[in-house]
Amino acid sequence: MYISRTGRGVAASTAATAALAVAALATAPLAGVTTAAPAAVPHTKAVPAIAGHTLVRDVASPLSSEQCQAKWHIACYNPLQYRTAYNLNALYRKGITGKGRTIVIVDSYGSPTVQHDLDVYSKQFGLRSTKVNVVKWGKVPVFDPKNADMTGWAGETTLDVEMAHAVAPDAKIVLVETAVAETEGTTGLPEMMDAEKHLIDHGVGDVISQSFGATEDTFPGFGKGDFSSIKKLRYAFEAANRKHVTVLASSGDGGATDLKADGKTYYDKRVNSWPSSDPLVTSIGGTQLHLNDKGQRVKPDSVYNDYGSGGGGQSHVFSRPAFQNGVKNVVGARRGTPDVSLAAAVNGGAWIYSSFDPTATGWDVTGGTSEASPLFSGIVALADQAAGHRVGNINEALYALSKRSAHHDKSAGVVDVNDGTNNTYEGVTGYKAVNGYDMATGVGTVDALRFVPALARASHRG
Repeated sequence: MYISRTGRGVAASTAATAALAVAALATAPLAGVTTAAPAAVPHTKAVPAIAGHTLVRDVASPLSSEQCQAKWHIACYNPLQYRTAYNLNALYRKGITGKGRTIVIVDSYGSPTVQHDLDVYSKQFGLRSTKVNVVKWGKVPVFDPKNADMTGWAGETTLDVEMAHAVAPDAKIVLVETAVAETEGTTGLPEMMDAEKHLIDHGVGDVISQSFGATEDTFPGFGKGDFSSIKKLRYAFEAANRKHVTVLASSGDGGATDLKADGKTYYDKRVNSWPSSDPLVTSIGGTQLHLNDKGQRVKPDSVYNDYGSGGGGQSHVFSRPAFQNGVKNVVGARRGTPDVSLAAAVNGGAWIYSSFDPTATGWDVTGGTSEASPLFSGIVALADQAAGHRVGNINEALYALSKRSAHHDKSAGVVDVNDGTNNTYEGVTGYKAVNGYDMATGVGTVDALRFVPALARASHRG
């Protein structure tokens, strides 16, 4: 089984070459963990997220969005623009910076230069850097920059850490590096779930960000209606729900379809992917931002649909959860994704810095829902701080806030996205963004200045 790569990259060169933007999770600090026994569940294959096209790669220093438009015909954004776009600066001035909270990120192999790269990234934009607490889960092999699997995961690691830090600058970051790659048909997911559950059980981490996904149809037994191989992997999310840890997952970059078990070809029908489809997880979809160089919107957000398209649709495994009863006219009897969306378009991607590959050190522009999930993990960390406790599973609160916004209550902080479509990707008809909930962007996006305190108030004390 394949873990579809949920990131799409625009890195700094000229032609459109395929790039890797790997899958990832976020993790919090824990000392002395070096090994773990695999779970007694069917092993599945996992790989970093597919990155799309590398249009911009290894630039010596970031350019302005105007310069990117002139040179590569795409918009490119830095963290200062994101902070303006999502109305974060006023929160920072109030002292809401993620302080005292921990974001957990999980990636196979990790990156040997993640701390250095975050320091360079932070310095470039005048941000405070932070320590990346690395937990090695199992016997993680020595990093080989010539191994495409490892460099793919290192790219995802870089994206996850830098995006989470950009939004929640004072949150602690725990990076769990697992020893088993997400490679088709072998192992990967059980190791990641084991790592997550261990951290949850030991009180490490307030929010987990997962920028990976495996198409539901590729799990063992799926074709026979046997969903036990997926349901046996839910133990980490069940533990998170009990301990009030928020779990996020990217909705994917294949529009209404996703990758087959070969990790290369797409289904010719609508499919969904796990863990995004899990009702215990908040599914993070993708939007395209339209900003000027100051980060101010020149027009409202639209659906991510360029070098990839925001994933979404009905789960074939999970029935409609109670928190989606208010949108049953859209999702029907099934669990629908995504729940909410943030920046993911490649045309409007994020600048990131990496040096794990000595032959390709520098600044890239990267997009995909692999970017959106860590961005949203920062939003959750801010809400945890504002609440004074973990906000936990946010799905019920998210849909309640969306309902308030639909009745013109701007204090809820949910902003509808009703422009664009993830039609048609790989020949499969997707979904159109309309007023209210849709399976292109979920409830829409957020105005953090209003959403963070509203989520903090709406959440249950954990």
